Amino acid sequence: MSTNPAPSRPSTSLIHPTTTTPGRTAAISNPPSTSSTSSLNRNRQYAHLHAQLAQLNAHLADMENLMGMTAVQAEYMRGLGGWWGGCFMAASKILGEETANGTDAGGAGNGGEKGAK
Repeated sequence: MSTNPAPSRPSTSLIHPTTTTPGRTAAISNPPSTSSTSSLNRNRQYAHLHAQLAQLNAHLADMENLMGMTAVQAEYMRGLGGWWGGCFMAASKILGEETANGTDAGGAGNGGEKGAK
């Protein structure tokens, strides 16, 4: 009877390597799982890299679209700047003439009074 328990333990450890000690499990399962694990990790990393490259490509396409729209808007802003510059120059000319005429008109008003005396 004492010989039966000893053979049953090694056979269960070979059938169920997780029930054995950690050292035996690592020794039995490392060689096959190392190559498959590294292959799985490599495939997973390639898939992740592919997803990141696809996302980068999408973001670059969006940025290209936004840069094109920005260039068009910059041309519009340039046109608006020219238009408003013209408005400011016209307003400056009108206000400058009114200021010049206002001092002359004030002088003319005083001159009118002087002429009335």
